[in-house]
Amino acid sequence: MPQNLLSTEWLNLLIDPYAVLGVSLNADERQISKRYYILSKQLHPDNYINKNEPDQELAQAVFTQLINPAYQQLKQTKKRLNTIELLRSQAKVLNQSNAGGVGTSIIQSISKMSTGEAELFYEDVVTSYSSAQYHFLHQSCLITQQLSVLNIVYLSYRQSNLPQANEPKPIIPQEENQIPSNISSSNTILQAEPINYNYAQHYYERALEYYHQEKWNLAVRELRDAIKLDLTNSDYYALMGVIYFQQKFIGMAKVYIRQALKINPQQPLALQYAALLQITADEKVTPQSISKALDIAALLTGLRQKLRPNKSLFK
Repeated sequence: MPQNLLSTEWLNLLIDPYAVLGVSLNADERQISKRYYILSKQLHPDNYINKNEPDQELAQAVFTQLINPAYQQLKQTKKRLNTIELLRSQAKVLNQSNAGGVGTSIIQSISKMSTGEAELFYEDVVTSYSSAQYHFLHQSCLITQQLSVLNIVYLSYRQSNLPQANEPKPIIPQEENQIPSNISSSNTILQAEPINYNYAQHYYERALEYYHQEKWNLAVRELRDAIKLDLTNSDYYALMGVIYFQQKFIGMAKVYIRQALKINPQQPLALQYAALLQITADEKVTPQSISKALDIAALLTGLRQKLRPNKSLFK
């Protein structure tokens, strides 16, 4: 097989190994290894021999010259951090004039979202792109380039809206022992006032963490607690709807997306999934349906918890 089968355009993709593998910048070692295993099976030469495909050599070149080096880069923590810093330096100079195409569209979409919604939007777009990334090799280079642009836009958004960290992470609750800025360290005990901790938001943020890790049962449990404490927050219902959509529980997804839109007709995440679920603006939701959905959520959570040890046998 010729060593130069891949063009410079292909090889330049290695500047962003996350995009090459089709994983989120928030991906941990387990997710990175899982994606690598999927791609090794998908691009195995036997798949092309059996189908008599002319792309056999290209698939092998993509795997050996792109996928393998990208995986070697990301499976080491230090190299991952270096990669993130390199991408951050590109994100600092990003603007709509040089983002181009998909980048401009994403900037316009993400700029209107709350932090939690932006996190979900980013993860969903990565999942959508990566699912088709190497199915048609003649489009793979373009899709990977778009994933790389998405990563830069996402990092630019985080730098503008979130505290800096050593590595991109899903949203996590503020440390409970953090001293408020208006309290001096010398007389903290005398001046400290009771802090009204938002437990519902805490549950929601933990649910976001579990969502990114695809721990659906744990995310549902946290959201159930959040909704019990605050029945009026559309973000909680929208996220619950998305989680059920990801698990193919369409009926449950519709209940929560409808309720999110009832509370806030402009809830961006709910609007996005309402289109996918073909929910019309005049559809109604009743308190009884929400109560029933919460009961079903509890049942499904318990059932999944019981099945979890058996499912691990197939991983």
